[in-house]
Formats: sequence, C-alpha cells, structure tokens
Amino acid sequence: MRKYNFSAGPSMLPLEVLERVQSQLLDYEGSGMSVMEMSHRSKPYDAINNEAEALLRELMNVPDNYDIIFVQGGASTQFEALPLNLAHNSNCAKGDYIVSGNFSNKAFKEAQKYGDMVVVASSKDKNFSYIPTTTPDMFRKDADYVHICYNNTIFGSRYIDIPDTNGIPLVADMSSMILSQEVDVSKFGVIYAGAQKNVGPAGVTIVIVRKDLQDLANPLCPTMLKWKTQITEKSLYNTPPCFSTYVALEVFRYLKKMGGVKAMQKINEEKAQMLYDYIDNSKLYTNPIEKKYRSLMNVPFVTTSPELDAKFVKEAGEAGLVSIKGHRLVGGMRASIYNAMPVEGVKALIDFMKKFEQENA
Repeated sequence: MRKYNFSAGPSMLPLEVLERVQSQLLDYEGSGMSVMEMSHRSKPYDAINNEAEALLRELMNVPDNYDIIFVQGGASTQFEALPLNLAHNSNCAKGDYIVSGNFSNKAFKEAQKYGDMVVVASSKDKNFSYIPTTTPDMFRKDADYVHICYNNTIFGSRYIDIPDTNGIPLVADMSSMILSQEVDVSKFGVIYAGAQKNVGPAGVTIVIVRKDLQDLANPLCPTMLKWKTQITEKSLYNTPPCFSTYVALEVFRYLKKMGGVKAMQKINEEKAQMLYDYIDNSKLYTNPIEKKYRSLMNVPFVTTSPELDAKFVKEAGEAGLVSIKGHRLVGGMRASIYNAMPVEGVKALIDFMKKFEQENA
C-alpha cells in the first residue's frame, strides 16, 4: 500500500509517472537498455534531452531570449554559481539579497565568498513569518543582481508580489514551487530549481538564464559551474544525470496531459485552502505565517505543545501519513503538498487531524 508522503523533498511523484518509468526501466522504447545504461551521446538520450527542454519551455512559457540547462549539484551549488556567473567579468560580484528564510540566507552566506554581498531586507525579526517589503530605491544601482527565494520550504511562506528591482536582474530560487503556479519568466534574469520537489528525483537542477547574462562570468569561475559551458553544449558538456532528466521528462509529459501549470495551480490552491481553512478553524492547530504570504506548497503547523506534536507525528506515520515532522528550525509539523500530492491525500490528512484533535482536546 502506497503512503501519502508529505516530505519537503524528495517528494511524491505521480503514480502514473512511476508506472511509466517502471514499464520502460529495462528497455527504454525498444533501445534494448535502460536510460541508466545508455550513453548521453546516443540518439535515444539526445531525444530525451531535447524533449525535456522543449516541454519545460512550453509549460513555463519561457521566452526565446532565455536558455534552459539541466545541471548537477542541486540548487545549493547554484548559490555559488550565481555570483561567479554574474560578476560582469570582474573578480568581485555585487549581489543584493532578500532573506526570507533558511535557503535565501544560505545563498547569501555562500555568495559572500565571491564579492560584495548585502542583505537589503529580511524577515528574520519575526522568525521568517512574512515576506519583507522592498522598494526600488533599496537596491544598489550598481548591483549585478538581486536574489530571492520564491517559496520558503522550511517556514512555509511565498512571494505574492515580485520585487521591483529598477532594472537590476532578478534571480530566483524556485526549487520548492517551480511548475506549481504560473510565473512570468520575463520578470527574472535567472531562475534555478532543484528537481526533488515538483520535477523528479534528486540529481538534476534546472537553470533558466536570459541570454544577455550569459557572458559575465568571473574569469576564475570553474568550467563546471559556468552556465555558458552547459548552454553551449546543450547540457551535455559532461555526463549529465540522465535518469533524473528522463524522469523529469515523464513529469513534464504528465503535467501537459493534466492541462499544464495553470491547471495544476488551480488544484494546488484548492488543496492549500482546504488545509489552511481547517487549521484556522481548529482549536488545536496553528499556522505561524501571515495569511497573505502563506505557501501553496509547504504548510507548517503546531499543536499546543512539543510533546503533542511528537505524538501527532508518530500516530500520523502509523496512519500512512509519513514524513510530516517539521524542520528542526521550526518544530511541529509540515505538510508539503507538491503537485504530485493528490487532493485525496490532503483530505486524508485533514480527517486524521480531526480525529487527533477530538482525542487530544
């Protein structure tokens, strides 16, 4: 019996995708081998690579003046790739950071090694329970880029209004919300995202880069971190994470079949509203995030005590609702309800929450 996996990542994958991958595992489309075995220079994998890029471009409506690459290292590697690629050919990049949670703070700390980095705004004062407001005059006129984390996986908040950076390229870590809601790619200079939330298994990272930002790398930028290297070689400079990219392709095919990102956003809004409505009307559970900024993907909540939280996590696991323990920085519980989490899974969680509240009121 499959369980409902509320993990922040690796997360659930659509059952239909898993079954498709299973059916092709030993012999991918008559090639006589698994994708895990085939050369990344082979015609079958070249077709996978090309279709994955084309479908992602279609799903996100990526304009022609952007390139898409599939790279290794996770989103965390991009924390360092970013200042090295956007240094305007100098040895000292200037980056303005909006710190709204753990990963935007990590990105800032990593970037400090490579240049002049400044925290322009932060919501740390209220334990990252909101998204800080910014105005164009807050950013340095000579900054190379402004960085945000669009959705905060640990704290459960997200951007509603994109910052006006007064023309400075905006870079966004979209790891935990990519393909979950419609986004105007043209408002960003760079978008990057790890796969293991809404795209596929860990191993592949998506980077979307505007063409005018592709030749600004620090001369010391390592070849493997240089976006231009992978753009020129169509993500095939070295052996890529072939199997992860293939599973991502199957997810892209599935999303298109489901009606695309617009259709998924509607479902995600329905799931999140159901869960938040129950929490808000409960006498046992609370969510700490300002309502305006609540995430569609990650819903943290607590009961009245750490002891009761621990009991909830234990009994939820026994009921088939797994990986619901909150991050150590927040405690309590966290329900990650990414694209692959069905409405039925959220309903099952709410039913359990009702039962637990009745038994522990």
